Amino acid sequence: MTFHKHELRKKYRNLRGQLSAEEVMVKSIAIANRCLAVDLWTKALYHLFLSSEKKNEVDTSFLLSVLQGKDKQIVVSKMLNDSKLEHYLLSDQTLLKENDYGIPEPLSGIKINPLEIDLVFLPLLVFDKQGHRVGYGKGYYDRFLAECRKETIKVGISFFEPIDKIEDIDKNDIAMDFVVTPNQVFSF
Repeated sequence: MTFHKHELRKKYRNLRGQLSAEEVMVKSIAIANRCLAVDLWTKALYHLFLSSEKKNEVDTSFLLSVLQGKDKQIVVSKMLNDSKLEHYLLSDQTLLKENDYGIPEPLSGIKINPLEIDLVFLPLLVFDKQGHRVGYGKGYYDRFLAECRKETIKVGISFFEPIDKIEDIDKNDIAMDFVVTPNQVFSF
């Protein structure tokens, strides 16, 4: 069965919105634990999206703890008005402030060029069995991934299992290398 992005956004926003705070926490911990079993930890610079609690996103604080425990350098982003992301090294001195979407963003810090990033953890609503993702539809991450090196590893994290196929994939959509769900890891 195939679906279009606008249908999927509506359906999976609704499904995610129905998850209780406890379900979000349990599933987020399961995703972080499952990430530990994947060979992702030999890289130097990791991009992690900081999640919006009000949008019931995967709580990436557990992945953040894993990255910090492994002494990895972590990059976080700030949304700009032109639908682009600016990237900053996360340190103990980084001040974060929630934006209008409820996403914590760095106020300032050391800027990082996307070409330096080795691995990107990607937010998504749903994905298909070919490794394509549906995000919020603004294109922030597709533009960001286009700025990264071709060999940068792209890891989606999702509460839900894949659908068969997203029908309206276009040339700007960049497929993922892995998706980690609470139940399994998908490799593409």
